Amino acid sequence: MSAAPRPIESAAPILHLRGVGRRFGGLRAVADVTLAVKPGERRAILGPNGAGKTTLFNVISGDVAPSAGTIEFLGEEVSVLPPRARAKLGMGRTYQKSRSFLGLSVEDNLYLAVLGVRSGHLRPVKLPKRDGELRERAAELASAVGLGGREHMLVGSLSHGEQRQLEVGMARASNPRLMMLDEPASGLSRGERVALTDLLLSLDPAITLILIEHDMDVALRVADRVTMMHDGRVIVEGTPAEIRANQTVHDLYLGRGNRNE
Repeated sequence: MSAAPRPIESAAPILHLRGVGRRFGGLRAVADVTLAVKPGERRAILGPNGAGKTTLFNVISGDVAPSAGTIEFLGEEVSVLPPRARAKLGMGRTYQKSRSFLGLSVEDNLYLAVLGVRSGHLRPVKLPKRDGELRERAAELASAVGLGGREHMLVGSLSHGEQRQLEVGMARASNPRLMMLDEPASGLSRGERVALTDLLLSLDPAITLILIEHDMDVALRVADRVTMMHDGRVIVEGTPAEIRANQTVHDLYLGRGNRNE
């Protein structure tokens, strides 16, 4: 299966960060990150533990506010918008630790994900027709991420790989323009990593994808452009081939700097 087509180089960025930083007291987690991601691009953000990757994701999604800089999404500045407002604009994401409900079914988790970004979802009035439409959407998502036929299984009974597939489905629930995945292959077996990679390669090319991933085989197969971070800063960007050949990457991530990862 081949990767999604490369984005048009002349297209305006769907996501544009300018000088973004984040401090936690005296700790500088992210510093002066400038990043432009084109529509339809597959971007991997790599780096050793502590490089600032997840903090950067949290700033982009609105889980934490930037201490400096601006974030534009679809040409609109979203630096101070809360996460749900960004989700409604078209951002979807997963987290390092699963946020699915293990005691509920696959369908119920997907249904709640679909419901969560709809306006008026807190109203106590039941809307049976609309509820049916949302349930249909949940079933479609289950099938799209390889969980067709497992809709009524409890999430806690799924394999770790299947739970990761579910998380991708939940991130897709809002029909996102941009989907961010935080270490989706973490803890997966070799076979599960292959299945996840195939799932990511099968995503609609119209969805822009950014992923943090320690598994280089997954990241460099899925991505068409890579950003390397170290100590909260971007230190190099390039194609997967350029990243593989970069000595700094070998020293900091693949070689000496990654011995204890």
